Amino acid sequence: MSRRATLLPLLALLALLAGCGERPEPAGGDPNRLTVYSGRAEDLVGPLFERFERSTGVDVEVRYGDSAELAATIGEEGENSPADVFFAQDAGALGAVAETGRLARLPEPLLGKVDSRFRDPGGRWVGVSGRARVVAYDKRRLSGRELPRSVFDFADPRWKGRIGFPPTNASFQAFVSGMRLAVGDARTKAWLEGIAANEPKLLENNVQTLEAIARGEFEVGLVNHYYLYELRAERPDLPVENHFLAPGDPGSLVNVAGLGVLHDGPAAQRFADYLLSVEGQRFFATDTAEYPLLAGVRPDDALRPLEDIKGPDIPLGRLGQELRSTVELIRDAGLTP
Repeated sequence: MSRRATLLPLLALLALLAGCGERPEPAGGDPNRLTVYSGRAEDLVGPLFERFERSTGVDVEVRYGDSAELAATIGEEGENSPADVFFAQDAGALGAVAETGRLARLPEPLLGKVDSRFRDPGGRWVGVSGRARVVAYDKRRLSGRELPRSVFDFADPRWKGRIGFPPTNASFQAFVSGMRLAVGDARTKAWLEGIAANEPKLLENNVQTLEAIARGEFEVGLVNHYYLYELRAERPDLPVENHFLAPGDPGSLVNVAGLGVLHDGPAAQRFADYLLSVEGQRFFATDTAEYPLLAGVRPDDALRPLEDIKGPDIPLGRLGQELRSTVELIRDAGLTP
């Protein structure tokens, strides 16, 4: 399997969202070859692509990068994009590409495998695994009882110098978009400014955030739940725990990783079907500690049940529409490295 990675400036995403092109006609393509733009990291989902290749005989070329940056790449490439499938870290990046008209509508039998709250109302993308927002914390210095029940409380000056997170990461941007949908722009802007005033450590991704907590650089980080389990597989003594915020709080957002199809064809359909098969869903349950979305496939026993995590009552399909202005809001608050 050949893979290549690229990084583009985050704000190139604004160019994608500034204009909406027409969706290209389905390319059909070679049924035994597939090009995937993956916003999921190679060390996390590389084995998934290998299993798909072994199971189907389809040769997969993967281009890895940040979900928002790959969404911008798709926008720049337009109809000439070689990507058949966009496999994104979050619903916001998928929604941004869907808004341009570049994603094909997925078949109803595929969409029907997933609860309606985890897929695009227009059928242009579908979630394949769930992830909850959490507050990761240094258990050497804090206990869960000492932590706030709301993400808004971290704007209090008593948390100055004690927080870290990756502001350019797609999952953080989707969380901020979710906050805007839940409580409005004014309160979200005030929260971002309060967090900025607390002089947080700004990192590139969730793994770096957890590693910095373990090194004692700060005490709490705003991340997705499953990175803790990924690192614990390598470091069982990692001094970090996950803290879940109150039901309905924007900090309890349950988002999805998912896919959209740019060039419809047999290989793209087989890949989509595989990710929502029992075999594909078990990969997320056992290898990445995410929440499988196919009924009947159980998550890891160490995880809090998905039905017990109540995020804000917002449609994930709206996150993509908010992404451009969310990026600007984060930047204007001074939270872009």
